[in-house]
Amino acid sequence: MENGHVDGHSAVRQLRYLPAVGSAYGVEVLDFAALRAMDIHRRRVQPQRPDFHVFALVGSGTGAHEADFHGYRLSEGSAVWIRPGMVHCWSDIDACDGPLILFRPGFLPGFTSAEATTPACWQLDQQRLSLALLAAEHLGREHSAAARTPRLASPALLAHLLAALILRALPDTPAPTGPAESGSRHTDVFRAYRAAVEEHFTDWHHVADYAQALGYDVRTLTRATRAATGTGAKAFLDQRILLEAKRLLAHTDLPVSGCARRLGFRDVGNFTTFFRRQATMPPAAWRAAYSTADPGGR
Repeated sequence: MENGHVDGHSAVRQLRYLPAVGSAYGVEVLDFAALRAMDIHRRRVQPQRPDFHVFALVGSGTGAHEADFHGYRLSEGSAVWIRPGMVHCWSDIDACDGPLILFRPGFLPGFTSAEATTPACWQLDQQRLSLALLAAEHLGREHSAAARTPRLASPALLAHLLAALILRALPDTPAPTGPAESGSRHTDVFRAYRAAVEEHFTDWHHVADYAQALGYDVRTLTRATRAATGTGAKAFLDQRILLEAKRLLAHTDLPVSGCARRLGFRDVGNFTTFFRRQATMPPAAWRAAYSTADPGGR
């Protein structure tokens, strides 16, 4: 987790998943104390962008965290889930204690729909927190045993224990309506669409492009995306482009025209029109407002 670099045009530290010795299973179990101990230069308070998941529970203490332009106060019962590509920083975790789990993107297949509607931070009640901490402890013990005694290692078991932990900690979601078969198909379609958006959003700005590539019609993508996220396929795509635009404007020194090119817009005018429609102000004004509101440079 400590390995990373800063892009020449970016103030964001890019973190690559490089597991510690004995943790080559796609998951690593730490805690806030270990994070503080390995980060003596406090790089955690600067913007970073991991290519892996970070899931944490605050068992005690208070603190603060920032993720993609949202600030969160941390307290006992806080759950934090940083997904790959998020720009975040641990702005204040000096008093936090609890488990912190890192895992590769492919280590937990099947959570795409759930994570799409899960915020970066939410709160657990005392009963759920107690059960989640027990699940994290079980995962931690199995992880330690695998590191000490490789013949006991079972990546499948670790994946199941991590899945159990996250399922216990996930916030409540409305029960699905309609036939189970339809819900399952919508989930599969949305997973395919979301993966395609993540791969191509800097080149493809129209839902029809994804429909053609995936072999579905636009209405099917829209129904599946609305079932998974509560919003349509076009709005989902636009929000993904907007988020990356804000990341570039906030965390790099690229001019607005450079941001437009990076995001696949033919000219800066089209990009400005898009950004103004989504964010209610032009990109240069948004950058200035963000810089003024965050004089620390994050």
